[in-house]
Amino acid sequence: MAGKTTRVVMPQLGESVHEGTISKWLVKPGDRVVEFEPMLEVDTDKVNAEVPAPVSGILREILAKEGDTVQAGAEIAVVETGDGAQTPSPPPAGRPPSPAPAGEGRGEGRPPSPAAAGEGRGEGLTPSPAPAGEGRGEGLRPEEPHRYSPGVQMAASENKVDLSRVTGTGLGGRVTKKDVQDYAARAKATPAAPAAPAPAPPVVAAEGDEVVQLTRVRKLIADNMTRAKQTIPHAWQTQEADMSGVVANRSANKATFQKQEGFSLTYLPYVMTAALSALRENPHVNATFNETELLVHRDINLGISVGMEDTLLVPVVRKADGLSIAGLARAVNDLATRARNKQLKADELAGATFTVNNSGTFGTLFSYSVINPGQAGILTMEAIVERPVAVQGLIGIKPMMYLCFSFDHRVLDGLQAARFLTACRKWLEAVTVDTPIY
Repeated sequence: MAGKTTRVVMPQLGESVHEGTISKWLVKPGDRVVEFEPMLEVDTDKVNAEVPAPVSGILREILAKEGDTVQAGAEIAVVETGDGAQTPSPPPAGRPPSPAPAGEGRGEGRPPSPAAAGEGRGEGLTPSPAPAGEGRGEGLRPEEPHRYSPGVQMAASENKVDLSRVTGTGLGGRVTKKDVQDYAARAKATPAAPAAPAPAPPVVAAEGDEVVQLTRVRKLIADNMTRAKQTIPHAWQTQEADMSGVVANRSANKATFQKQEGFSLTYLPYVMTAALSALRENPHVNATFNETELLVHRDINLGISVGMEDTLLVPVVRKADGLSIAGLARAVNDLATRARNKQLKADELAGATFTVNNSGTFGTLFSYSVINPGQAGILTMEAIVERPVAVQGLIGIKPMMYLCFSFDHRVLDGLQAARFLTACRKWLEAVTVDTPIY
């Protein structure tokens, strides 16, 4: 006798995520699925995640194939549970699996459970949540239609504005009503610009070349980086910090820390703490540029770049200035571990107000990182290298590190940027072997 069936639905992978694209089914019809074990992989505009099976049983039918973009709550599969699931039997050849009878149980797809973090590389971009009631104009794939709030659509209709031409300045690049009004005002005051030159024709693959199709995440990274460079006037500064005190402090604490916490103490939480101290001294660095105003954030939500072979994620440590060096190390270890295991929630990749990048892990000395839209800067810590330096008229060998700071020139001038960078350097150089990490 056939068992009961459960309709698996697309979970909502975060408060601001309303759809997902099925990138890969990890099981096929006839396979047994186990509750909480990964069933499929889903891409959204913020995260790539494994979705666990909501129940144990036999997968009878896949309702949404790979590549389909599905709204949260929509049915994507049918799993047979109960007695009928004990001995799975594939459907007869040539016949598609029959749909579940009406009235049978409906299951709820569950979002991936939280599960654990470290250092990354490259320039990180962190999507931010939209304020309530605003349109969602950015962050979608180019081929997907943009969605806007009724207020934004009404303003566009009244001002005869093509919304596809409006750049969003809300958090996460969302298009707001004010964006539409400002665009209309500029269009009236500015003469029509000459037509943009036609894009260069695509390069044709030569014999022996490999063509690699872009993943959804790589397309989103490309879109975000292009938008960042087109809309943010980047400027850059660097200072060299004497890391002698930090190196001594870490050496004195790393064995006890490893035994107590179960993972290694790195230099990243020290630099994060320096950045947090400098952000408190220079609050305008922890800000968002909104065309006619500057939004200075109360909370410091620190994005941390986590680089992987095929993508880059920037999970967020919220209210990071309330954590000790050890607390920051725990938060980073947790987020980076779960990022690499595809267990992050979309909301954990949103809302950063500033970003710290650790490309020095890979030996870099100078990095010009790209600023995430919605933030005013990104600080990069480089490799710590022993170099000869002048010390009170003598030559000594010290562990030195360059701090590189990319900043939005609309928000900060060189003086304010230098003050922030100097505050970071002075905090690091003031660390001693006795500086507490807890």
